[in-house]
Amino acid sequence: MPPPHPAGPTPHPAGPPSYPAGPPPRGPLDPWPHTVSWQPVSPDLIWVELIRLAAVLGVLLLGVAIGWALTGHWLFGVAVGALVLSGAWRVVTIVRAVHAWGYAEREDDLLVRHGLLVRRLSIVPYSRMQFVDVSAGPLERAFDLATVQLHTAAAASDARVPGLRPAEASRLRDRLTALGEDRAEGL
Repeated sequence: MPPPHPAGPTPHPAGPPSYPAGPPPRGPLDPWPHTVSWQPVSPDLIWVELIRLAAVLGVLLLGVAIGWALTGHWLFGVAVGALVLSGAWRVVTIVRAVHAWGYAEREDDLLVRHGLLVRRLSIVPYSRMQFVDVSAGPLERAFDLATVQLHTAAAASDARVPGLRPAEASRLRDRLTALGEDRAEGL
């Protein structure tokens, strides 16, 4: 004999929502796993970030080492150890963070994702873009990289894509600008 149905609300007759392209999204930061083709940034961005880290750590270690040499206090030795450990931890997170960056061009918007501990997915509609900026500092130029920055009316919705080759940055800038102009005409 089948067990009796428990009292309470009955399930919705339509059942769970159906997803056309495979299983449902795993979470709000991975909403289109089967319909979006993510483009990674260049792995050379790792070297740019590691050199920046080395410069900052070098200055900090030099200052702490000079303080240790002048005073001989044991706390300076602890500070040197803490800086070395935090630097090693940051090296690991830089590598993983660069691999977490990605962007995808869709019909009506651009998706940008990044972050490890705090993940972020930015969706920038082409019609909301005000202008697109391409920049490359001296270190980025040394590694033949550039950053594309999208600006919208709301500063919080700006998105950037670092670690692009200059040709890809120019192509993306031109495409986003053209799509932004096309979409804005209908407003």
